[in-house]
Amino acid sequence: MNRDSRTVPSRYPKRAHEDAATIYPILDEALFCTMSFVWEGRVRSIPQSVVRMDNAVYFHASVGSHFFRSLAQLDEVCITVTLADDIVVAKTAFNHSINYRSVVMWGKPEVVEDYNEKYAAFKTLTEKMVPGSWDYLLPMTDKQMAKTMAIKVPITEASAKVRQGPPSDVESTEPIWTGLIPIKPLKGEPIPGPDAVGIALPEHLR
Repeated sequence: MNRDSRTVPSRYPKRAHEDAATIYPILDEALFCTMSFVWEGRVRSIPQSVVRMDNAVYFHASVGSHFFRSLAQLDEVCITVTLADDIVVAKTAFNHSINYRSVVMWGKPEVVEDYNEKYAAFKTLTEKMVPGSWDYLLPMTDKQMAKTMAIKVPITEASAKVRQGPPSDVESTEPIWTGLIPIKPLKGEPIPGPDAVGIALPEHLR
């Protein structure tokens, strides 16, 4: 990754990582991100589902999306993801914290014109959201492909920041509980839609 002042945090720089071995797994686990950019003199932020393939992240939207049509004209966007793992409970409110893994990256958006690359991005994103579903679903048609825009942002300038472990606190003998409260998200039991009543839950959703 390219290294500059933006990829080195001013607070707790020892928590920063610029290696792909740290950054890529965080991007792969995160289902959503926030994409920020400046358009017509104003700051914009868009929440997006995100998927990584090789050294780029990919996004999709309707070809009618005003924001997505504008992205290709930009020199740079900023993309952030955060995975919160635990609430860190200390003896003092001052030392309460969060165990987290986050990535901040910058890059130039590119419209994906190649059909095979675009198809692969949609398939990879679908499999990330609902593993095992792509081959179960009706095939994606050329008409659906034409109605959907794909944008990719190469991962060239990025930094991860990670905090893990127990609370750091002032030394004290006061009998105050400290520890971690896990807050990792969990997928719940699938709820059938109106058209799925009476249809057995497919194996990939079990």
